[in-house]
Amino acid sequence: MEAIDPLVAGLVAVVILLVAGGIVGFVARGRGEGPPRSASPPPSDAAAPPETETIEPEAEAPATAGSEPEAEAPAEPPAPPEPERLTPMERFRARLGRSREGLGSGLLGLFRRGLDEAAFEELEERLISADVGVEATMEIVEGLRERTRAEGVTDPEQALALLKEILRLELGVADRTLARRAEGPSTWLITGVNGTGKTTSIGKLAARHAREGETVVLAAADTFRAAAIEQLSSWGERAGARVIKQSEGADPAAVAYDGWQAAAAADADLLLVDTAGRLQNKRALMEELSKVKRVLERGAGPTDEVLLVLDATTGQNGISQAQAFQEAVDVSGVILTKLDGTARGGIVVAIQRQLGIPVKLVGLGETVDDLADFDVDAFVEALFADVAQDVELGDEGHAER
Repeated sequence: MEAIDPLVAGLVAVVILLVAGGIVGFVARGRGEGPPRSASPPPSDAAAPPETETIEPEAEAPATAGSEPEAEAPAEPPAPPEPERLTPMERFRARLGRSREGLGSGLLGLFRRGLDEAAFEELEERLISADVGVEATMEIVEGLRERTRAEGVTDPEQALALLKEILRLELGVADRTLARRAEGPSTWLITGVNGTGKTTSIGKLAARHAREGETVVLAAADTFRAAAIEQLSSWGERAGARVIKQSEGADPAAVAYDGWQAAAAADADLLLVDTAGRLQNKRALMEELSKVKRVLERGAGPTDEVLLVLDATTGQNGISQAQAFQEAVDVSGVILTKLDGTARGGIVVAIQRQLGIPVKLVGLGETVDDLADFDVDAFVEALFADVAQDVELGDEGHAER
C-alpha cells in the first residue's frame, strides 16, 4: 500500500476536528445551554430583580415641617359598646331563678290537676319554704281559696293570676322612694350585721348617684374594723366619691359628724354613712349606733333615710335582726342583698308584713349595676315567669358569682 503524505494527513485531521466542534455547538444551542447571542453585560439597575427589593411604606417616612400624613392611626382602640340595659321586668326575671324554682316553678301544673285542698296545701308548703312566713302564708292561701270559690274560678291560669294579684296587694302599699331633701346634702345612715353586704351596698349606691352627676361623700364610721375602712375607701375611689375617715378605733359618731361637715362644705348632694356591723344581740353596740345617729343629727338635722342591709339568704333570721335595729335607730327601709342567690325570696313579704318596713333596694348580682330599686310587679312576675322565657333571656347574674 502506498504511504500517505504526512502533510495531507495533518490537514485531514484538522478538518475533522473543526466539523466535529461545529456539530457539538449546534446541538448545545438548540438545548439552550450555550451562551446568549449578545455578549454585552446587562444594565446595572437590573442587577437586583424587582421581587427581592425592600420598599419602605410611605407612611413610615418622617414628616416634613408643615406636612401631615395622609392617614393617621388612632391612638387608642375604640371603646366597647355600652352593654344593653335590662328593664326591671327583664332583670328580675333573669336573676330570680332560684326563688322561682322553689315557689313558682310547676305551680301552673299543680293547679291544672285541680283546685282542691291538696293543691292549696302544697301551695302553703311552697310559700312557707320560700320564707313568706306562716301567718302571711295562711292569709294568702285562704284569700286565694275564697276568691276562686266566690268567682267560680276553675281555670288554672286564672287561679295563678289571682295569686299574683293577692301578692301584689300584700306588697303594694308601702312607699319605696328614697327620701331626699330640697336643700343641702341628703343624709342616709346605712346599718346592718357584718357579712350582709353593707359596705358593698354603700359603694354601689355611691357609684349610681355619682354616675347621675351627683356629688357624693362617704363617712367611714365603722371604725371597729380596719378592713371596713379600706373597703369603703376602695369603693369611694371607684365611684369618684370623697371618703371621710379616721384611724381604726376612732369614735364612730365623730367620723359621722365630720362626714356631714365635709358634705355641707362641698355642697354635696348625698352623704352616706357606714356604721359598725356588730351583732344585734349586743346591747352596748346597739346603743353606740343610736349615739352615731344622735350626734349626726345635731349638725345634719333629721336623717333622711336609715337603711338596714339584710342578707336574703338568712331568711327568717333577718327578721330578728331587723327588729333589734328598728328599736335602736328607727329603720325607714331595707336593702335586701343576695336576692338572686336564694330560694327564700318570700322574705320580702315577711319583712313588710311583720315589721312594716318596706324593701326599697335589692341586690341582684355582684356587679356595680346590680343594686336595683325594688319593683313589686317585676318581682311577682319573676316568681312565676315561664321557664322558656327565662332560658331565652339568660342568667347573666350567676356568671359573676
